[in-house]
Amino acid sequence: MSEPVDFYRIDDLLTEEERLVRSSVSRFVDDRFLPIVADHYERASFPMEIVPELARLGVFGMHLQGYGAAGLSNVMYGLACQELERGDSGLRSFVSVQGSLCMFPIHRYGSEEQKQRWLPFMARGEVIGCFGLTEPEFGSNPAGMATRARRDGGDWVINGTKRWITNGNVAHLAIVWARTEEGIRGFLVETGTSGFQAREIHHKLSMRASVTSELILDDVRVPARNELPGAQGLKAPLSCLNEARYGIVWGVLGAAIACYRSALDYAKARVQFDRPIAGYQLTQEKLVNMLTEITKGQLLALQLGRLKDQGKATATQISMAKLNNVREALQIAREARTILGANGISLEYPVMRHMNNLETVLTYEGTSEIHMLAIGEEITGLSAFK
Repeated sequence: MSEPVDFYRIDDLLTEEERLVRSSVSRFVDDRFLPIVADHYERASFPMEIVPELARLGVFGMHLQGYGAAGLSNVMYGLACQELERGDSGLRSFVSVQGSLCMFPIHRYGSEEQKQRWLPFMARGEVIGCFGLTEPEFGSNPAGMATRARRDGGDWVINGTKRWITNGNVAHLAIVWARTEEGIRGFLVETGTSGFQAREIHHKLSMRASVTSELILDDVRVPARNELPGAQGLKAPLSCLNEARYGIVWGVLGAAIACYRSALDYAKARVQFDRPIAGYQLTQEKLVNMLTEITKGQLLALQLGRLKDQGKATATQISMAKLNNVREALQIAREARTILGANGISLEYPVMRHMNNLETVLTYEGTSEIHMLAIGEEITGLSAFK
């Protein structure tokens, strides 16, 4: 089992239960996922056969209370995300979409009937969800969404297109956000409903061990009871994104740790000019910078998790952590690739796989620019968006 990189003894700040959660997910990643991920990345597929095992591990909606969810803390969820993304961003993304983007809105905004109907099955991995917010023309500006829902008797009829939707082609249930006469609302759409179509997006150079789709809704009719009653306006889907961003804050540390370890091991073993390259000053500078940024990111993530467990975390605090940790993880992956030289581009090593994935993570759940401006508005009181 892999142990965390812990230069500042951050483990001392964790409880025994928190360390146990991390080690359980770490063992799963080492034993069941890492041996197969390179093949799936090359084939551009996600290993659906591990979904029941993920469910038994308790990671689906693990920070939610009741309805079959594990009811663990946000810090435990973060530590799990770190280990999942140490495997691959696609693995963490699968779990994040299921729990933070699909189970969370039902748990937060759904009726009791909706919670009973869906959440226990989703916690057991028997129902897979996807989150339909982003559109071909509206990413950073979700308020401009073109998808529409109109009332027709006792039903809603939905028309529109969603794009870059993780899990779309393997999902049984889509959380679809649409504009109505009363504002933006969320709907539970079973993917077998007439008029619903998912088209898998191919030719990706990043997030290849993940299913990414375009959702097309052509007069999709859902009963009124499928509307999320508590989701009023854009704040509802944005709150879901904050849940997912929190998982990213921790997850990218796992990718960075995988790259750092790979580079360190390689540098110790690779001999050039009659000595290991780890003994050269420029290589040591790279390794020191990597470990320093990982350590800073760990402290940032842990404090954010503690604040979230106390109900004190703000959206802009999550933005700052997402902005910093993804940016630094991507730089660590790039530096690690240079240490591995030509071997760094091979799938025999995890570095370029993580590097390519992190290019996507840098963009999704809010680009660096959007998070920067959100923080800028917080500290100046002036919006730079318009």
